[in-house]
Amino acid sequence: MYIKQDKLVIRDALDADSNLLAQWWNNGRVMEHAGFPNGLGITVEQVSVQLQSNEKERRLIMEENGIPIGEMCYRNKGGNIAEIGIKICDFSRQNRGLGKIFLSMLLKELFTMGYVKIVLDTDIKNKRAQHVYEQLGFKRIRVNHNVWIDQLGVKRSSVDYELKQDNFISYLSNQRK
Repeated sequence: MYIKQDKLVIRDALDADSNLLAQWWNNGRVMEHAGFPNGLGITVEQVSVQLQSNEKERRLIMEENGIPIGEMCYRNKGGNIAEIGIKICDFSRQNRGLGKIFLSMLLKELFTMGYVKIVLDTDIKNKRAQHVYEQLGFKRIRVNHNVWIDQLGVKRSSVDYELKQDNFISYLSNQRK
């Protein structure tokens, strides 16, 4: 996948990205919102193997001005449903509206590819992400209370969202409503 919008690019993650992905995934500050406050403890080699077996889940790199700032993924859930995830890993690039634009780029492409519904979940405490998803038209489907325990032994809850194309609100400059 390769999607370009002005200075922003979403591209397939390559084996050459394994080191950067391992750095991000091992950073507890980056991964805390996903329930891994100590990071994943994954090796570069393990990341490389995951990228090579990219059939079920497509890992993507987000770039701004040619510099990687985060990662996304999508997986085919069957029935023309895709599940997505996103992390802007460069903290200096957060809270600047880039998440909405990158998500708009990916969502537009997924709908073009024939997916009819996009689903995701996020930690119930991740209010910033929930706000972004709702601005894009995602509907809150359910709250899953105390469904898993994180690395520190803390019970975590999540929120499930879904988006159908008719509800999609794009934040791409050439498609603003």
